[in-house]
Amino acid sequence: MGQVVDFVNVSSAGLESSPVAEALAGLRANEARYFKNKYDHVFTVESADEASATIDWVNRVLQDERGIVFASRPLEATSFEVEGIRMAYVFYESGLSVNVMYTIADAGKRAVGFKLSQGMDIPDELAPQFKFARQKSKLAGEIRGSYFVIKGEH
Repeated sequence: MGQVVDFVNVSSAGLESSPVAEALAGLRANEARYFKNKYDHVFTVESADEASATIDWVNRVLQDERGIVFASRPLEATSFEVEGIRMAYVFYESGLSVNVMYTIADAGKRAVGFKLSQGMDIPDELAPQFKFARQKSKLAGEIRGSYFVIKGEH
């Protein structure tokens, strides 16, 4: 059973082992607020143990597209579909959030996004190949993000 992410009363439940748990909780809440406001979707997460299929899919996309394998341990994940788009999120102990946006229709948008919690360094796996833009968030402080377009079928 998933845990609903509350973006009004932000909680770091499930993320306590992260050195930037509060910032990661804010980042997770920021995503929950976005999906509630844009799609009226309630953002829920599961522990990494319960969400292994989602984590495996995200890992395959990262490995197949860019040869990326993260050393950090996944803490939570979620996957859902909104308006014909399959979305998957993995929240890592390091403070990293990875999302895969995969439009189900062949001609749609498909991309992987990376968001870094405030206070974390750019992971070694991303440092050489990605530049990060900064964004302010009331829930997460400063978020740094980057992305790449998915070329293959997943």
